[in-house]
Amino acid sequence: MTLHMHILRLEERLLEPAVRLDESILDELLADDFVEFGASGGVWNKIEVIAGLRHELHLARQITDFALKVLADDVALATYRCHATSAEHKVASVTLRSSIWHKRLERWQLVFHQGTRAAG
Repeated sequence: MTLHMHILRLEERLLEPAVRLDESILDELLADDFVEFGASGGVWNKIEVIAGLRHELHLARQITDFALKVLADDVALATYRCHATSAEHKVASVTLRSSIWHKRLERWQLVFHQGTRAAG
């Protein structure tokens, strides 16, 4: 599997409702020094994100326009659009996302994530 496909699959896993509720999986995927800049303007660390996902309203999410740029042998930047869909199958939001992944101890972990509301 290419690195592009591997990181895309990791990003897709993070959008799955079961994964978003599983602290042990999130603990593996998110680095201890993880930071998120949210589309709402908030800033969260790993502990806050894991706790917050327990209370999240589930929306189906889909990734489009995925791109990966290798910054170093063990660091990659993923960018994409995330389309959230309501229960009525209407697009609830579109956000531009960027994630920095770092390979530590032979596994990739998310160290930084940012969401920005997309126009239109």
